[in-house]
Amino acid sequence: MRLLGLSAALKAQTAHSWGLAMRQHCSSLSNRELQVSLVQGSEGIFDLSLKRPKAKNALGRQLLDELLQATHDLMHSTEARCVLLSSKVEGVFCAGADLKERAKMSQTETAVFVSKLRAAFLALENLPMPTIAVVDGLALGGGMELALSCDLRVAGSQAAFAMPETCLGIIPGAGGTQRLPRLIGLPKAKELIFTGRRVQFEEAHSMRLVEHAVHPGQSAHDHALSLAQDIAKGAPIAQRMAKTAMQQGSGVSLQAGMQIEQLCYAQVIPTEDRLEGLRAFAEKRAPKFTGR
Repeated sequence: MRLLGLSAALKAQTAHSWGLAMRQHCSSLSNRELQVSLVQGSEGIFDLSLKRPKAKNALGRQLLDELLQATHDLMHSTEARCVLLSSKVEGVFCAGADLKERAKMSQTETAVFVSKLRAAFLALENLPMPTIAVVDGLALGGGMELALSCDLRVAGSQAAFAMPETCLGIIPGAGGTQRLPRLIGLPKAKELIFTGRRVQFEEAHSMRLVEHAVHPGQSAHDHALSLAQDIAKGAPIAQRMAKTAMQQGSGVSLQAGMQIEQLCYAQVIPTEDRLEGLRAFAEKRAPKFTGR
């Protein structure tokens, strides 16, 4: 059985090569539509920030390419312990697909683009480290699907979610018809997709579309960062193996899932972090995990 999250390539990736990738990402930021940054003072928390204000962070070719590159770099990072996906645009997380750009595409080009969009969201979902979507504005169509591709979601008071695709003659095509029912249940997912209605942050929290709802006057990003910091305190390899066990085990039988868990547990037994955890417990102190 093949396990994601602890490949030989990931093990061999050096801090130098990751630092080089990060420098390439952070160059020419004024022309980029996705800003990648290490949260200052954090232990391996990276922030992917959508910043395409004129198009309300709509998913066009450039933004999609930059998202694919960022997920590729993070997939091979040994530094990243948690990833935030946020927005630099006030009042919007992501307005979905760039329909102006889409209108100029042929049927073949549209099919290729949607396939690429689906692959990008799957790559985000399959990142080995925990991911958190910070939604404090509109998350429509592909924008909602983007948030669903993260492990956790934090919603601010301005957050609003909707999948209006059937009202436009299409269906959610980047995983929405599959991830949404798995998250909130089939009947409720059908209602939202059939009607295309918007769900505000409090209802989103009550239906378990988001894990955390931040009330007015509070910062969704700060709340998500605090959550990320709690996650980053854990042992990196253990976090990744726990994610792998849950991700791969959720779609199979309990018996098969238990086998996946056993394989994942075997990956943490030889780690230095496991021994550090035992020492810290015995010495009644906080552990200092290194990811080895």
